[in-house]
Amino acid sequence: MDADESTGPVSQSSRPPAPCVGAPPPPHAYNPGFSRAVTLLSAVVLSASIAVVAWLSFDIPRVERVADPGRALSHMVGRLMDQADGVKTLPVWEQFLYDLTMGSDANDREQAIEWYRELAEESSDPFVDLHLAILEGEAGHLPEVRQRISRWIRQSAPYPLFARLLQAGYVDAHVARSAGFDLQASLAEQPVSGWFYSRLAARIAERAGDRPLLVTIETADQQRIETLVWRSRAFALLELGLMVVGGMVLMVWVRRGTGANMFRVGSAELPPLWAGRLGAGVLLRGGAVGALLTVAFLFAAGDVPSLRVVAVPLSNLPLLALAYYHLLRPQRQTFWRGLGLSLEPRHVGQLSLAVLAVVAAGLVGEWVLGRLAEPLNLISHWTEWFDADLVWGTPPTLIVSLMEYVVFAPVFEELAFRGLLFGVFRRRFQWGTAAMLSAALFAIAHGYGLIGFLSVFWSGVIWAWAYERTGSLWPGMIGHAVNNLLVCLSVMALLRP
Repeated sequence: MDADESTGPVSQSSRPPAPCVGAPPPPHAYNPGFSRAVTLLSAVVLSASIAVVAWLSFDIPRVERVADPGRALSHMVGRLMDQADGVKTLPVWEQFLYDLTMGSDANDREQAIEWYRELAEESSDPFVDLHLAILEGEAGHLPEVRQRISRWIRQSAPYPLFARLLQAGYVDAHVARSAGFDLQASLAEQPVSGWFYSRLAARIAERAGDRPLLVTIETADQQRIETLVWRSRAFALLELGLMVVGGMVLMVWVRRGTGANMFRVGSAELPPLWAGRLGAGVLLRGGAVGALLTVAFLFAAGDVPSLRVVAVPLSNLPLLALAYYHLLRPQRQTFWRGLGLSLEPRHVGQLSLAVLAVVAAGLVGEWVLGRLAEPLNLISHWTEWFDADLVWGTPPTLIVSLMEYVVFAPVFEELAFRGLLFGVFRRRFQWGTAAMLSAALFAIAHGYGLIGFLSVFWSGVIWAWAYERTGSLWPGMIGHAVNNLLVCLSVMALLRP
């Protein structure tokens, strides 16, 4: 707090409340005496941090945001191709169920080719080129494969070997048995594994008539794919169950309209009691300090997960302290009751139903967004959801990442974006406008592409709606945590060894 700020509420008789648009004046007048210079400086710092996020999102190539992108993309694409092959072995009704909940895989191979072409422009790794050529061969892009063969045969090692492997696997109708043995031995010595290795090795074995090797490859493929199919089934069933059960609760909630007090579990008042202009000042100041602390923690933590995980709560503490001191306390509210976090035991059942409805609304929105994006060939870039700690991290690193994504991020993001930012907008606007404005800023802060932005925006609107209708941040917090957990589980189910 600035030196020239007062430390307590101002009585109603000594200072009349400032008028507010769209909401009654605060019941207890309060003037913190915020310095305009400090508030302006805070706005500059916060705006600069947002600008940096935008710069990182649009200026730095996306493949540079992932350590060892060649290894990451080959692992991810190989698993996606294995999963697609495994789903094709399921009964027709189960394939339909999977497509209904998880989306069609029709464009996966072409999308993988685009990702690899993007990576090939940034990488000098020859195996990125080989993986791309295998994808093109499997997709039937033989003119591109022939062009690579004619170009690679004249280049330095290992490209001539790659050219011979591609020639035998995708161009020649027949390969001599002895030549096939030599090529298989050479391929086995290369750092090519999983789906990429099995596809190229199987193609060469087919043309060489090497039936024993084909059986060996198919057996290894089946063992690898069965695990992914089991995980895909379990995850699809989990999401479908949440959508069905939560969807029924959601329909009851929506049909009862604003009178659905059965879901009222908290005591938060919306619009909030504190003045919107004062809330904006608190957000700017607390957000600026939090941004500076986040940068400091990221530099200090480096690759130490145990330090990185405390960055989220500690960088948000100044904002929460300012919110309590200047917004809630002057209006005779505790932190828990002012944001609807004080929960009575008799409301636990209602809260559970509200969380189911919120989760279902989020999943249905994701499903609709996916169905609309498929015909337009729009998909989130792989770097937006690939997380090396979730895929390859040791158990302690994995636990730290899950704590960060499933506990700390939902709690503190809901406090900041719904409890405070939505509350500031709610002082001036109806809940729909306030929800969309706060959700837009929430989505921008994540720095995703179009599909990612729309997904986060929809979630932000749902969680603001839940806060408005239940009088508590708990449904949004828990729904946010479940959403993040489902994302983490989907990445781990597909990519974790």
